[in-house]
Amino acid sequence: MAPSRQSQAPPYAKDERVLCFHGDLMYEAKIMEVVVKPGQKPEDAQYRIHYRGWKASWDDWVSQDRIRKFTDDNKQLASQLQAQARMRTQGPKSGKKGVKANGSEMSSARGSEERAAGSSSFGGRGPRRGRDYELENEDAFHARPSIKLIIPDILKAMLVDDWENVTKNNQLVPLPHPHPVSKILEDYAAYEVPKRAAGSSHVDILEETLAGLKEYFDKSLGRILLYRFERAQYADIHQKWMSEDPDYQGKTASDSYGPEHLMRLLVSLPELVAQTNMDQQSVNRLREELVKFCTWLSKNTEKYFVSHYESPTQDYIQRAKD
Repeated sequence: MAPSRQSQAPPYAKDERVLCFHGDLMYEAKIMEVVVKPGQKPEDAQYRIHYRGWKASWDDWVSQDRIRKFTDDNKQLASQLQAQARMRTQGPKSGKKGVKANGSEMSSARGSEERAAGSSSFGGRGPRRGRDYELENEDAFHARPSIKLIIPDILKAMLVDDWENVTKNNQLVPLPHPHPVSKILEDYAAYEVPKRAAGSSHVDILEETLAGLKEYFDKSLGRILLYRFERAQYADIHQKWMSEDPDYQGKTASDSYGPEHLMRLLVSLPELVAQTNMDQQSVNRLREELVKFCTWLSKNTEKYFVSHYESPTQDYIQRAKD
């Protein structure tokens, strides 16, 4: 008689040497713990993974779909993925100014008529180890970090509509936004933090990512996230931030602008991150956090994005053209 499904063991065991996907790449890892909750099938087990050569703060809980057996075939696949990543990262070095080799698929379509990517300060975790994993060779150490952010289709549509509303229809996102970036990030934290173990590194990484996103948005909005037609509007609200008006005093971009402009930052991050000193591990972790955030935001577009842009006065249109 065949054993029942409940008596079957999970496909991977504690202390087993495996390969595990982290982003688009596979790394050597060790299974530190296996958890099957009561009533769960063995294939639904959760595995605590420790990546070889990585700090314990990068330990991760994963499902079996991210794990592969440590076989010669899978090691060869991991090597191929590393090689492909290096090719994408290095890319052609003689490209023309403005060509975006490593950006997300929306980044080139969203290229502003006047944006120029400045230097980035998105926080990293310091220099990477010389060898994170035995299948990764020395070239990967010197390669610039690459982040390919997958944007949900509904957010891509929002970006296109936003571009048309501002640059073609001469309309503006109303300010202050009813759902500012700071509130969106707070709402996401309230949604995501309870899903993670209290006091764990996963909570720390989430909070670090959201704090960095907010700070980076505040610093970059006026420099790289505006279309020419929006600059007069920005000048007006910036003046209010500097005034003694209690409704605006001390406010920042993240308190006044909403998800429309936040999305412009997110699709610009691939090329901006490439200018930082972030190591690839930090970039991969950042990408995972941003993908989760974008997925959540895509499910809440009706709540956070404005349904109508405002049409400015003729006086404003003339100022914007000057």
